[in-house]
Amino acid sequence: MQINPGIAMMWIKPLVFENLKIAFQSIRGNLVRSVLTILIIAIGITALVGILTAIDSIKNSITSEFTRLGANTFTIQNKSMRVQIGNKRYRSKNYSYISYFQAREFRERFRFPAVVSITVFATQTATVKYETKKSNPNVTVRGIDENFLQTAGYEVEAGRGLTFQESFEGSNVALLGAAMVKKIFAKDVDPLGKVIAVGSGKYQVIGVLKDKGSGFGNSGDQLVLLPFTNVRQYFPRPQMNFRINVMPTSPQLLDAGIGEAEAVFRNIRGLNILDDSDFIVEKSDNLVNLLLDNIKYVTLAATIIGFITLLGAAIGLMNILLVTVAERTREIGIHKAMGANSHSIKQQFLIESIVIGQMGGLLGIFLGIMAGNGVSALIGSSFIVPWQWMLAGVVLCLFVSLAAGVLPAIKASRLDPIEALRYE
Repeated sequence: MQINPGIAMMWIKPLVFENLKIAFQSIRGNLVRSVLTILIIAIGITALVGILTAIDSIKNSITSEFTRLGANTFTIQNKSMRVQIGNKRYRSKNYSYISYFQAREFRERFRFPAVVSITVFATQTATVKYETKKSNPNVTVRGIDENFLQTAGYEVEAGRGLTFQESFEGSNVALLGAAMVKKIFAKDVDPLGKVIAVGSGKYQVIGVLKDKGSGFGNSGDQLVLLPFTNVRQYFPRPQMNFRINVMPTSPQLLDAGIGEAEAVFRNIRGLNILDDSDFIVEKSDNLVNLLLDNIKYVTLAATIIGFITLLGAAIGLMNILLVTVAERTREIGIHKAMGANSHSIKQQFLIESIVIGQMGGLLGIFLGIMAGNGVSALIGSSFIVPWQWMLAGVVLCLFVSLAAGVLPAIKASRLDPIEALRYE
């Protein structure tokens, strides 16, 4: 005998809705236990979705910050090899530094469509003074040329940047980070045109940089930028090591630019075809990739924590359903006596388990998104709707509900109707 599929569907739908109705009635009847179970599941999903949303926010923040700081650039710098064994570090080989003349020659000879800048570190312990006010001796001073702001992602908020003549003639002019302006100037004082003291030198302020914020525990705005030829004069030291920043005119030219730059600089360093390069060409996004690679371990730890919490929620849900089976034994016997089969009884308890699980999951997803975006707001990142983690939370709650509801559902479906009716 064949059953018409349309008639079967018409019979199944009312049964599902009836089981849903009974499930909500059961939840209301055992409100305290149901709410506690929903909260346990919600905590697990909150931990999972919240931490993963926060990690996504951090990833987006890191990527956007490094893009803004010139992620489509590469740097040529000296190569130094060190070996570390335990807590002791041994130098195995120290390659030649990049001199001022080599850096300048590269800038003149590199004909690739790109912006090239020269920079040199001066000190990280400078004191900056203006009249009677001075900073702590923790200011970073760096020597730059007129192209550095573009390749490093800095923007001028007031005033202007360096000119070619100022860069190469060693003019006594300076650009200040936003933190430095707040440190040594009163609010009503315009820093442009003022003369400040940096170490033993006097400099006229020609520009103020836009606030870039802090990163990795240091303020990126507590710095002074001087012409690199001036730094050679006022902050001299043996073997002063220069760095070369290169920004191709198009991101698609990055790899080609690296190859061309390496060839030009090998020639400047006098290396033959068999010699290894005694310098390194490093993409600016290498640090981004390194950070993102390390974050994956945090993601794994967060996932494990969420799963452990959900395991506890599954055990709690199973316990509630087992207690519910015992309390509703007589009710089950009445249903069976009225014609309900084992399959419909099993379905009723599974639906009840799924309803509790999804209620906890929805609450957990909402709390997780709020918690994760709370971290996002703290780090200044944009609001994130983690669709993949939301979907993962729904699927996980469904899996937890089914796993927790199977045993109680089977136990309920196997009750003998006569014995169940006798149960007190």
